[in-house]
Amino acid sequence: MTGAEADVLVIGGGMGGVAAALAALRRGRTVVLTEETDWLGGQLTSQGVPPDEHPWIEQFGATRSYRRLRDAIRDHYRTWYPLTRESREAPDLNPGRGTVSRLCCEPRVAAAVLADMVGPYLAAGRLTIRYLHRPVAADVDGDRVTGVSFAGPDGELCHVRARYVLDATELGDLLPLAGIEHVTGFESAAETGEPSAPAQAQPANMQAFSWVFAIEHRAGQDHTIDKPDQYSFWRDYRPPFWPDRLLSLTAPDPRTLEPAVRTFVPHGSSGPVVADQSRDPGDKDLWVFRRVVCREVFEPGFAESDVVIVNWPQIDYLPGPLIGVGDDERATHLQGARNQALSMLYWLQTEAPRPDGGTGWPGLRLRPDVMGTSDGLAKSPYIRESRRIRARRTIVEHDLSLAVRGEHGAVAYPDTVGIGMYRIDLHPSTGGDNYIDVASCPFQIPLGALLPLRVTNVLAAGKSLGTTHITNGCYRLHPVEWNIGEAAGALAAHCVRHGLEPAQVHEDPAALERFQAELVADGFELAWPQVRGY
Repeated sequence: MTGAEADVLVIGGGMGGVAAALAALRRGRTVVLTEETDWLGGQLTSQGVPPDEHPWIEQFGATRSYRRLRDAIRDHYRTWYPLTRESREAPDLNPGRGTVSRLCCEPRVAAAVLADMVGPYLAAGRLTIRYLHRPVAADVDGDRVTGVSFAGPDGELCHVRARYVLDATELGDLLPLAGIEHVTGFESAAETGEPSAPAQAQPANMQAFSWVFAIEHRAGQDHTIDKPDQYSFWRDYRPPFWPDRLLSLTAPDPRTLEPAVRTFVPHGSSGPVVADQSRDPGDKDLWVFRRVVCREVFEPGFAESDVVIVNWPQIDYLPGPLIGVGDDERATHLQGARNQALSMLYWLQTEAPRPDGGTGWPGLRLRPDVMGTSDGLAKSPYIRESRRIRARRTIVEHDLSLAVRGEHGAVAYPDTVGIGMYRIDLHPSTGGDNYIDVASCPFQIPLGALLPLRVTNVLAAGKSLGTTHITNGCYRLHPVEWNIGEAAGALAAHCVRHGLEPAQVHEDPAALERFQAELVADGFELAWPQVRGY
């Protein structure tokens, strides 16, 4: 067994994990960062999802380092791609001109930029990254986690000791290993008082995960894949609450649940692109929705096709969760989600309706290079919901629901360590629920939600913070997860420097104020200007 030691161990190299590591490194700490894939970035890269962001992101509503990431992605395109003059000079360059975000970019580009961001600390010897490592055991001494063991790609174990351990995994993997009190799935309304919660807790009822993929279209060519072995099942699969078979262009409008027919026409004329989810969720034209390469952004003739990320409701996997099941069932669900994704592609290639009355787009082709894989599917599934710590503060729906809070805005937390904004966006679930999509107010991130009730040196640095099943729906998005992780990394470094415990910072108003002042100096925004939710 190999070993390592650092001030801070960050488990999980997704958005929160990278931000946490950078925050601790900027403050002079040593960091070990582990990641199950060979890319940093999680949902932005290895899961293949363009950033879901609020409409004010270009002006405010994110940390300075998150803005630096966005700027660096745009600079990458300006430096290396043959952009049109208009695109090159656009301060808000959107390489894919997708409607889901004002910065739709290729996953591999985001991965390259994140690698550049951590590069200086690797050179200085203060950051160690263990790719292709997953946590398998934890050493616990009373209320502290003293070390974590990881399984590497060759089966060899690696043991890491650290003063602070941050869980930035996609599923909250550290929590059961270390015996940290946590919750899964739906809490009951009796426990949380939330308007959208069920009467009884449903711990196995979680948001669907999805296996995302990238495609382009070459007219006049046939790139039809082999028929997936589960295609007959997926071709006829219709959830009880769905208006049509899942593999179709008809799906509920997430906000109204009324049936809505989407369009899918490769390189169809969609008109001006508006990436503003407060006005329009942007999901009606599936070719444009999550497009990450747009031919019109580049010099004529450079790109023969747009590139589109398929992360649509048709590939939300509903038969079962990845948490709370045995290894065999988990493997079945993972393989099932891959087969569902390929079945969707095969349906698009062979059966999807065309405007000319025909069926199928055989010119659709997977783009493995965009996803950094051999098959064109993402490196890992897109995870929407994690195990969540029993926290010193639990964020509940009525803290930020627009229907509840109205003109008062979200509850102001005195222990704020950042801000975020997104609708409470819950996808269909493994327990048979349709979308739960609730308007919300611009909200704060309370420090208490990062702190477990009991364990003293573990911090949530991603989706495992103290939300409920409901509020997870708006705290799981890219800039919010980044802010959560960055705050956790900053707090760990702050505690090392000053010889404090996180609970001491949280409980002492003077200590909390000093920490918050440090965050503000580092480019955190702790409160919103006067803006209304949606």
